[in-house]
Amino acid sequence: MIKSIGNAVQTEPPPKVDLVYLALILFVVAHIGFRAISRVFGVFAETLGIKRAPCPQTIINWVMRLSLIRIHSASDMMGSSQSGGQFSNGSIWIIDTSIGLGTGKILAVLALNINHHRLNPGAPCLQKVRCIAVSVAHSWTGDTIADFLLRVMAVMGCPSAYIKDGGCDLRKAHRLVGEQGQESSAIDDISHMVATILKHEYQDHPTMATFLSACGKASSKFKQTILACLAPPKVQTKARFMNVHRLFTWADKLLRILTGGRALIGSTMARLQQSLGQIPECRLFIKRFHDDASALLMCEKILKIKGLSHETHLQCKPILETIPSPGVRRDFSDYLHAQLATATTLGLANTGMPISSDAIESLFGLSKQHGTGEIMDANRIALRLPALCGIPTKQEAQQVIEMTIAEQNKYTNDLSSLTKQRLEMFSGRGSLEKLDHDHACNHMELIPESKKRSNYENIFDISLSSRERYGPQSAHQEWPQHLAIAAS
Repeated sequence: MIKSIGNAVQTEPPPKVDLVYLALILFVVAHIGFRAISRVFGVFAETLGIKRAPCPQTIINWVMRLSLIRIHSASDMMGSSQSGGQFSNGSIWIIDTSIGLGTGKILAVLALNINHHRLNPGAPCLQKVRCIAVSVAHSWTGDTIADFLLRVMAVMGCPSAYIKDGGCDLRKAHRLVGEQGQESSAIDDISHMVATILKHEYQDHPTMATFLSACGKASSKFKQTILACLAPPKVQTKARFMNVHRLFTWADKLLRILTGGRALIGSTMARLQQSLGQIPECRLFIKRFHDDASALLMCEKILKIKGLSHETHLQCKPILETIPSPGVRRDFSDYLHAQLATATTLGLANTGMPISSDAIESLFGLSKQHGTGEIMDANRIALRLPALCGIPTKQEAQQVIEMTIAEQNKYTNDLSSLTKQRLEMFSGRGSLEKLDHDHACNHMELIPESKKRSNYENIFDISLSSRERYGPQSAHQEWPQHLAIAAS
């Protein structure tokens, strides 16, 4: 606040809640790192009327407290299902595990309004989901995932459906949870299914290995040369078929630059032809893959934005007819029919059923970019996941201020930190025996606490069970098993 006293202008310091709120907005919405936020406050300290900008560790603590507050208040969503709140008429859980980070692997559960596409014009994003549970373990199996989901359901109730990839562990967990009487529909993420279909069609094609090898050689010849602007995009080797279409799009565009006949010796065109190696020999293969993938991605874009419904299914039909490979066309059509049956069961066939897990993929990707230290620490990353879902409010900023250090330390003191271990070892204060002890310690886990906990911890009190759930009943449906899982 700025006040004028005589000819002088005096800036009053803002309330602390406004300072915390601004810091949370910069981190969650603007995606600015902790050190950068501290520098921003330092630059505008005089304008904001503050004497000293909060240090990065203070901002880290604010974000961590926001995560704890959101997890603790997640059980309130059960009440909102009856009062027309954010998750009225039920929710869909998006579940997934991250890649290995340090010594741990993260399992996260996000809740999405089942009527998202009726209430919102675009695809589900981080601002529209709520992280209701997160846990870290050395590894995750179908049994351990099912056990974790059942413990979350003991507080949150059973979801109307899950959105998941085609992994065997998640598929087994869904089956095991259903066998415990908490059966929900399974929605297969469309991006992973597209990758699975392309892999099923092309992974054993004799030209695939030749093309990928030629792209790798071309990349090394293009870099640090005049042709660097034409270098191929980087494609990860793990889950390659999730983004290999970028490589074929690049090759298709590059081949259009080539002129027919022999180029002049020493010309740039001659250097380009020499650098491409065997890529021109794969022209027909490139075109076929590019045409298949382009049609699938067009349908994927429509369904992600609008959801799967009778209307969007009709929009995809003429696009499917342009797919040159009969196997790809048949498999994707079967997938859409199976998922449309699920949408009908859930009562979403006319409004649109969410069919993408991009929100959780974005959450994992974004969390690994900010404040993870020199090495990826699964515990450190997992503690910040709930804060990155949704937009912070002034009320939450006030709760962050009211949380004491003692309350925060209850959840963080016993956690092993790779960054802390690294500092201790290199400074001579640590020991290898202590590393072994820390490795055996439990990893981080955040689950909402029940407001009315039973005295018998092994009895599940689930108000939104599969038999007494708001909204239609869901049937257990499996995607045809003849397709392989999109993997490395």
